Amino acid sequence: MKHSADYPLASRPIMGFADEYPAGMLDPRHSHARSQLTYCNSGVMMVSADEALFMLPPRRAIWIPAGTEHEVQCRGPVSAYTLYIDPELDPDPQTARVIEVSDLVRALVFEVGQFEPTYDMDAREGNIARLLLSEIRRMAVTPSDLPMPQDERLLRVCHALIEDPADQRDLDAWASLAAMGRRTFTRAFRRETGAGLATWRQQVRLMAAIPMLEAGKSVAVVAYEVGYESPSAFTATFHKVFGMPPSAFINQPREDEAD
Repeated sequence: MKHSADYPLASRPIMGFADEYPAGMLDPRHSHARSQLTYCNSGVMMVSADEALFMLPPRRAIWIPAGTEHEVQCRGPVSAYTLYIDPELDPDPQTARVIEVSDLVRALVFEVGQFEPTYDMDAREGNIARLLLSEIRRMAVTPSDLPMPQDERLLRVCHALIEDPADQRDLDAWASLAAMGRRTFTRAFRRETGAGLATWRQQVRLMAAIPMLEAGKSVAVVAYEVGYESPSAFTATFHKVFGMPPSAFINQPREDEAD
């Protein structure tokens, strides 16, 4: 595994490298002086930043503004490209977010990730770097973040659902776990996460489903393992959120399939 400290990242406005991360990798909470763009080619990363938990699935990228404290976990093997960008070029310095990646942006990320540290900003490499930054600004944000509450009582509920997305306890049971009344729990949860428990749990289930699909499990098996009553219900929800059915999502081309 490579480390950003081993590279002369400040030598050019945008620098980066490709890397492989083993299953179980945990990069503890830290921050960078530069903004960070990580594109996930295969596997799934979990990134905690800006009081939210982000899922970075394959063929998506996460933008982390300079100075943002974040933690990275890989439950399975991950192949990724990480670029570090001068914060003066950050199109939105306030917000961490997962973005869609067009074929053009994907190709540009791969190209920039192979640049030498002394590449010429006035030649081909510099033009490619500037084009990449311009295209990133056009990419849509994808719903892959999970707002986390600050209240420790609510966090008990959230952590329980993250550990077991298929947990079928009802609202009263979750309120009891948080040592709150039903109405107080409902209001507090929405206030701190911006969503009702059912919506939040749906996102947890989708986030849990993607690594399983990546591992080769069938749509039917994944649907039941994350708590859906039927594969069709899971597929409909997945399609609504990600704009495609699970089968299409996991069959998108990767770098090693593009040649």
